[in-house]
Amino acid sequence: MTRNVVFPEALAQAVAASGFSPAVRAGDLLFLTGATGSDAKGVMPEGIEAQTRNALTKAITILEAADATAQSVVEATSFHIGLQTHFDQVDTILREILGVPLPAWTAVEVAGLRRPGALIELRLVAHVPATA
Repeated sequence: MTRNVVFPEALAQAVAASGFSPAVRAGDLLFLTGATGSDAKGVMPEGIEAQTRNALTKAITILEAADATAQSVVEATSFHIGLQTHFDQVDTILREILGVPLPAWTAVEVAGLRRPGALIELRLVAHVPATA
């Protein structure tokens, strides 16, 4: 079986550097690789709000490449360093971008993330029915 990978051209450089699949389709579900909050140049901002917006911007780019939208997201998992101190800011941004009611969401405090300086990593699953 070959993976059905969604590969937005806008993320080509990041994909080449990491080797990760931005998203993989399995039937009507699209599983997005976790995204941290670095900007388009790979620079990690210090604040949780900028990091959350950047991570969601990457996710939206991937969703759009699969002909989906933020409203297609059915599940979110967020991994946090400092969850108790910044949950409210993240919650506000997710509500703004993903809409209310939010998708099923699990927020997890972690000891560390792969990218230096990252405070959050978002992993999303979207329902994207195959087109006929």
